[in-house]
Amino acid sequence: MCYVNAVNIDIGVMTIKKKKVVYLLLQVLDQEVPKEEPITFHFLAKFYPENAEEELVQDITQHLFFLQVKKKILDEEIHCPPEASVLLASYAVHAEYGDYDPAVHKPGFLAEEELLPKRVINLYQMTPEMWEERITACYAEHRGRTRDEAEMEYLKIAQDLDMYGVNYFLIRNKKGTDLLLGVDALGLHIYEPDNKLTPKCSFPWNEIRNISYSDKEFTIKPLDKKANVFKFNSSRLRVNKLILQLCIGNHDLFMRRRRVDSLEVQQMKAQAREERARKQVERQRLQREKQLREEAERARDELKRRLIQLQDEAHMANEALLRSEQTADLLAEKAQIAEEEAKLLAQKAAEAETEMQRIKVTAIRGQEERRLMEQKMLEAKMVALKMAEESERRAKEAEQLKQDLLEARDSERRAKNKLLEITSKAVYVSPGLAPDSMPQDVSFSRENLSFDFKDTDMKRLSMEIEKEKVEYMEKSKHLQEQLNELKTEIESLKLKERETSLDIIHNQNTEQGTSKHSNFKKLTLQSTKSRVAFFEEL
Repeated sequence: MCYVNAVNIDIGVMTIKKKKVVYLLLQVLDQEVPKEEPITFHFLAKFYPENAEEELVQDITQHLFFLQVKKKILDEEIHCPPEASVLLASYAVHAEYGDYDPAVHKPGFLAEEELLPKRVINLYQMTPEMWEERITACYAEHRGRTRDEAEMEYLKIAQDLDMYGVNYFLIRNKKGTDLLLGVDALGLHIYEPDNKLTPKCSFPWNEIRNISYSDKEFTIKPLDKKANVFKFNSSRLRVNKLILQLCIGNHDLFMRRRRVDSLEVQQMKAQAREERARKQVERQRLQREKQLREEAERARDELKRRLIQLQDEAHMANEALLRSEQTADLLAEKAQIAEEEAKLLAQKAAEAETEMQRIKVTAIRGQEERRLMEQKMLEAKMVALKMAEESERRAKEAEQLKQDLLEARDSERRAKNKLLEITSKAVYVSPGLAPDSMPQDVSFSRENLSFDFKDTDMKRLSMEIEKEKVEYMEKSKHLQEQLNELKTEIESLKLKERETSLDIIHNQNTEQGTSKHSNFKKLTLQSTKSRVAFFEEL
């Protein structure tokens, strides 16, 4: 299986063998193709696999087939519902850009990418920025996958689409009714011309014994000899050969898939499994190295942050110590002033007392003078009393200031101790810390990052690959939930009048709970005879 996307062959400049080139060009020029130069060829896979994960062995085959299916979906040759289109676009972006990184993949990085069918874009009232936001939200969830894994997830979703791998041809039955013949990996399907999603009847390859054509009439003989021969007329004679080739090739592959693989295929699959296991081991080794490197960087950043924090604490402690010293000096000065004021008040009180005694001794005047003198003595007593109270208050204030001075000096002593403690911690981490002098718990050597490829690793990875098959059903359930969630988010923005006939048919099938595979099983449960009769009566 091979696919080359838009290979340009310039007739004037050839690099391959001349005989083969001339023969190829003669065959091409015999067809109805433009005669201008250069001629563009698209080499496409003719037969689609039933299960891409099992049948696409080599990575390059998977990648080329992924490109082919992606182009057919974008060109709307394969009908894809909107919610599945968004999810497929997210896997295509992951295959192109790798893991999502917000620092690199900023808004607008998908502006030039073609990711959604034009039909889906026109169906909703959504701007390109809104579509990019939806796709990026899904893209961010795929972190940790490789390009090959993202492409395979894309193909696993695409292979469940109703039109995946089906080649359509216009035919007529005996009554002359126009119908469509669908040829795919499972068998032959009959569709109405306006409905390419839901076949009216199907014939699996294991029920067909022989296929032949004469002129425009095709004859298909069922395995059940009691059933009538299945006949139809094709619209164009030149496509009969293509229909026959597709039938023979798909029938051969259908039967081959149900037999034991040949030795060559088994060897290819074994080599592919070994290569995937080797890549898985290498990917895990790189992941561990990346994780250790990130842990080392985080530890380094933590040390830097801790160093800055210690420097800030030391600076704050220095400022607190300076403020404490200034407060202590101020309190000492206030205490000294209060003490001097108390002494001055005591001296004034003593002078007032002396004056009172002098007035008592010299009181020799008359009654009026004695009364006046007594009044003056009373006033002097009151002044002396006030002076005494003021002196006592000043003394208490001086005592309180002394106590505050002691507390300030005690606070100063504690600030000095804290500064010494912080300075002693900072000895282990200094601003000029070199990478070689980092603590032992964050230093890493290349020896610690090396890993051996052992048989045990290969066996363990093989067991993990087998385990993935068991988890497939859970992943399918998660996928369906993701698709339903996407559909719910964008449903309110849908323009119903822009829905195509295939969109309407797909919605009806979804509401009825029918899918591509369930419908095929339902149709094939009918007898071959009844299906042939139903085809002839259409």
